[in-house]
Amino acid sequence: MPDEQLAELARGRGSQRAPAVLELITRAGRDEIADLLGELSRLPLLREDRLFHLVSVAWAAIIGLLAAETPHAREVAYAAYADLPQRDQELLLIYLHAGRIEDAHPVLD
Repeated sequence: MPDEQLAELARGRGSQRAPAVLELITRAGRDEIADLLGELSRLPLLREDRLFHLVSVAWAAIIGLLAAETPHAREVAYAAYADLPQRDQELLLIYLHAGRIEDAHPVLD
């Protein structure tokens, strides 16, 4: 599916939001997709949607950006993380087992 179509699904109110973001995460090594994931991570709807327990779709986008391990994707991840509410920042670091976002190097299977 084309990137923009996935982005529209991610922005929508349908049940395909999370799967669309997860597919975009597989493409996060490209700068334009990293920027798109950073934008999506700021949407209130995606911050409220939970994949499981505490993990929101927005968190998944940030984790995917970190896992991409490109300089641009990581910078976008840091900025998206900084835009999270303080409590979400704290919980995300706990989830990532990192003291600082810069120390997080998640690996996606």
